[in-house]
Order: sequence, then structure tokens, then C-alpha cells
Amino acid sequence: MNSSDHTQWAEYLGGPERNHYSSLAQINVSNVAKLQIAWEYRSGDSGQVQCNPIIVNGVLFGVTASNQVFALDAATGNEKWKYTQPGEGTSNVNRGVTYWEADGDKRILYAYSSFLCALNAETGQPVKSFGDNGKVSLSAGLEPNAKERFVGSTTPGTLFNDLIIMPLRVGEGEGAAIGYIQAFNVKTGKLAWIFKTIPDAGEKGASTWPSYIKSNGDVGGVNNWAGMAVDREREIIYIPTGSPAFDFYGGNRLGDNLYANCLLALNVRTGKYIWHYQMVHHDVWDRDLPAPPNLLTVTHHGEKIDAVAQVTKNGFVFLFDRENGKPLFPIEEKNFPKSDMPGEVVSNTQPVPAIPKPFARQQLNEGDISTFAENRSELLASFKKAKKGMYQPLGFMPTVVLPGADGGAEWGGAAADPDGILYVNSNEMPWLFSLSKTVSVAQQSNLTAGNLLYNNTCITCHGASLKGNPASGYPSLVNIKERVGRKVISNLITSGRGMMPGFSNMSTAQKQSIIDFLFHEEKIEAPSGKTKNAVPEFAGPYKFDGYNKFLDNNGYPAITPPWGTLTAIDLNTGKHLWQKTLGEFKELSAKGISPTGTENYGGPIVTAGGLLFIAATKDGMFRAFDKKTGKLLWETELPAAGFATPSTYQINGKQYIVIACGGTKLGTKKGDSYMAFSL
Repeated sequence: MNSSDHTQWAEYLGGPERNHYSSLAQINVSNVAKLQIAWEYRSGDSGQVQCNPIIVNGVLFGVTASNQVFALDAATGNEKWKYTQPGEGTSNVNRGVTYWEADGDKRILYAYSSFLCALNAETGQPVKSFGDNGKVSLSAGLEPNAKERFVGSTTPGTLFNDLIIMPLRVGEGEGAAIGYIQAFNVKTGKLAWIFKTIPDAGEKGASTWPSYIKSNGDVGGVNNWAGMAVDREREIIYIPTGSPAFDFYGGNRLGDNLYANCLLALNVRTGKYIWHYQMVHHDVWDRDLPAPPNLLTVTHHGEKIDAVAQVTKNGFVFLFDRENGKPLFPIEEKNFPKSDMPGEVVSNTQPVPAIPKPFARQQLNEGDISTFAENRSELLASFKKAKKGMYQPLGFMPTVVLPGADGGAEWGGAAADPDGILYVNSNEMPWLFSLSKTVSVAQQSNLTAGNLLYNNTCITCHGASLKGNPASGYPSLVNIKERVGRKVISNLITSGRGMMPGFSNMSTAQKQSIIDFLFHEEKIEAPSGKTKNAVPEFAGPYKFDGYNKFLDNNGYPAITPPWGTLTAIDLNTGKHLWQKTLGEFKELSAKGISPTGTENYGGPIVTAGGLLFIAATKDGMFRAFDKKTGKLLWETELPAAGFATPSTYQINGKQYIVIACGGTKLGTKKGDSYMAFSL
């Protein structure tokens, strides 16, 4: 497999550099307006699909909404095979698969539930010699307690020779698994090396945690979930890490918490440490690094430098020398507010790049509250009462967090071209975060077992009244009995769905108790005071009050547009070249309001034809822009929103662009299509 052959799209996001770039130029600025549908593949499995498909030797490999893996003839869209894992299935999102080939052995590796699985790329059948009949546990190299905790993966692994280094998704509350970096042998499935993202006592970085951090077992996270980039020539893998869990209070993990919120450079053969840079100290805002870094070459002080760029949820771009981690632009440690929460000690400073300037807003004032919101006075009152400002520690009073929980930059990541230009799409959605005191065991003793379990696992997203917060993406559970059966809910609790984690450690009896509570079928008896079965093993002094978007009464962001943007940044100089709104609400445009931009999920691709292609927006459009100017050159409406990163490839002299259209997210309609376009 030659990843530099751009007639193919042989790896996630186009190659090991994760630059979303193709040297194909048949489709270009002069003819892109003539694009037409080449083929449509309907998987029959509708729902959220975030897959960036890969194309190798004329075959397209992708996944469906429930993680069925398939292979298509990439010229026609005709299905060659589809594989469904035995059992109940899983609804966790999966952003793609990894292709490996050696000596005629061709494999597809992908994550399913808590396993890394291997399929024969030609037949779609499990490779029995890999691990246990084709799968290995993603908990293999983690702490022993991880086997009872949620562990999965949403992003394809990164290849180096016969190794695959796997991203991990773990829980975000107390008692989450610790997400060590693990490399597996592609042929056998055996664990090859581990890098401990929370160091053991005596190791580098251990002094940034309390000495008891692992023995207590209440702190986890510090995982790479977003994916990685690899410089195969230098044998260095670049790994962005997430925040420690619990995400929003760190009184039990005082210190800077290495290697959380870091860009890590490791020897890809051995997992040995080379360098790191921490972008958030002692994170209590869930500012995990959201996307793979970009490996690109820039001209700095007249010298060509191989660099690594990392985008963040805050809207920053950090740029480093790839070999030694030296920042190429100044970064200042700036002072930020202290916490008023008992037991919490946040870092006095946080790193802020001097250039490039942020690609997303980070501050708001009263003039930024939406001028066309019908309830503007109410929004102003809420804004005035809230704590504001970047790195404002959470407390009992709501804090406005901007960019919100999903960025700024998000998992779609940035594209980069050979000229050192970075292209990044961004959200500008404000969120309201707060904490409240954890309900004591004594106060919980009068509740039923199902109610207790619901309060300890579900209430943050779905609310005490079960009404959820649909505007923020959390569905109502009211009258769920009339819509969904017990078996489906039981499977969802175990495996999760979309970005909801699974609770694989929950017993059958506990799941039954939650379902009884949701269905109003619990047997109510006099309280016994015995709550041990329902009270979580780990419960800190404070709980998070939920992911609440700051919206007006019509469900639009409470701030003035833009609400979604697309920005081109010259990383040779650090200057922005252009910024455009991305997406529109057609009903607002019809009222004479200029396109506002929308929330967007999934990244862009750029081509030697001078084009940038991106779907990602809530409005369900697929667009092509002139990469030099940001001018919109072409757009078409997809059958369902494309919350994914497209791919491009060439077969028999014809260039194609393909995008997964699963919709579902942000309340959009469901779809099951992969759409390919050509001239």
C-alpha cells in the first residue's frame, strides 16, 4: 500500500499526516460547477455516520450507523461484501477503518464495542488468527479495573509497519478508565507497547498528580480519542490527549495533570517518550484536544521546517517543530481566574499563542447577545448573571463557555495543503455549565433503586424530569415505553449510542431497575436505607449540571452570528487569509438575515485543483470553495446531512468525491447513504 498515491485515499483523512489533502486536480475551480451524482450507496442502516471512507485499489471501505463494515466497487457503488458482528450490535459512532497489507495478506482493522477487530479485506470475514477469533480487547494494556469500565474507540487506528496504535474512548465521570496509549501487532493482535498517560510513581510527570492518584481509582480519562498522526520516516507518532475524568472538578487531582491535554511525541516503534506540550493545565472545562494534528512543512525565518500543528476547542492553533517540540510562534502563559469551589485549585496560568490569532470567538459582551432573538431581554438577564471569560472555573453559578463543549475545532479536524495553509471549520455555540452538590447517601435513601441509578448515570443529560434537552442534543425519555422496547434500552445502556458512553459494568439487575423506573413499573415499598447497589462506587462532592446550550426561545444560538465558520490560516506567517460563514438557516435567510453559519461536524478536504470540499453543516448541504479566496463555487443538498469528512480518489482516469450522509445529529433527518460525485 502506497499512502502517497493520491489516486487512492488509503488512510483515514487521506494519509499518515492527517492533512485531508489530495494532489488530484481533474475536478478544479474551472469545472467544479459541473459536478453530478456518480453513484449512491444505500446501506439500509440509517443513523449517524461520521465515517471518512478509505479507497484502496478501486475498493471503498466504510461503516454503517451500527458499525457494519462494507466494501464497495468505488467506481459504481456496488456492494462487494458487508460484515455484521454477531450479537446485539452497537450504536457507537465509528469514523472509519484501517487497511493493512503485507505479502498478499490484506486486512481491515476497526473498533467494535470494546474490541479491535480484523477482517479479511477481500472476503469481509474475521481473521481467525488475530487475537481471539478475530478480535482483541481494547482494555488489554489498561489498569485491571478497566475491564469493568467503559472502553471503546470511535476513530481508526494509526499504522506503522506491523503495528496499529489505537485511540480509546473512556468515560468522563468519576471512576472512568484511564486511557493509556496502546500499540497492537496487526498480525497477531498481541499488545506491543503501552504509554501510561497518567505516569506511575517516580516516572516523568508523576509529580503533577497526587501520590494516591491510581490507588484511589476515581480519576480516569487522559485518553487519545481523536486520532493520531505519524511521521514514518522519523518514526515519531504525534498523539493529542484528552482531559482527566471527572471533567469539571479536580479537587481530587490537584496539579497540572500530565499527560492530559497534551500533544505527545512518542517513538512509534517502542512507545518511548520524546517530547510533549501541555495546552491546558489541570483541565476542568473538558478542553480535550479534539482532532488529530497536521504534519506539514512551513517556511519559518527563511528556513523550511517540518512542523506539527494542533487545533483546539478554544480556537487556537499551536505550531511546533516536529522533531523537538519547540514552538514556532510565541506562546505566553497568561493569568486566569482562581476557583471559588471548595477544594479546587486551578492553574494560575494557561498557554495562549500570540499568533495565529484564534479562529473562533472566545469572549462575549452584552452587544454580542442576538439582536434578532425574540426574548433578547431574557437572554441578556441570563448573560449578566453568568460567569464569563475564557478559563473561568465552573461553580454553582452558570458559566458561559465559548467556544462551547464541541469547539471551536472538533473531531473533523483541519486540512492542510503543501503551501503550509491550514483550513479549519469551527463552531461558535455558547454553552452554560454549572456544578451542584452531590446528593448525599442519606438523601438518596428514600429513592427507589431505579431512580437512584438513573440519578447517578443518566440525569446529567436527560434531566430529573426525563425531558432531556433536545435543543442541546439530549433526547427526552418521557413516555419512552411507548416508543422503545426493553431489549433495545438494555442494549443501549450496555453499548451506548452516538456520543453516549455505554455502561458495560452495569449488571442485568441494575439495567432492569433503570428500565422499570423509566417505564413507571417499579415496585414501591418502604425505604430500607440500603442504597449500596445503586450508589456509584465513586461520587465526588460536586456533580455537573449538564451540557446546556445557550439558546434563544426559537432554538438558535443566543449570540450574534457567525455560528459556524471556515478559516484559512497561513502557517508560514501565522496570518489569517480569509474567514467565511459556513452553513445557513434557510428560514432566516428568507427573512433577509444574511447566512449565519450553523453548527458543523466533520472536516474539509483540499485538493491540487484549488478546491476545498466540506459538508458538516446542519443545513445538509455539500459545498466546494475556492481555497485561495473562500469563494463558494458549488453546492448541492444531500439526502441527509453529511456529518463526516469526505474523501476523493481516481479510478480509470475519473476523479470522485464521496461523502457519508447519515444525518440524525442536531435533530436532522436520518439517512443511510454514501454519495459519490464526479464530472
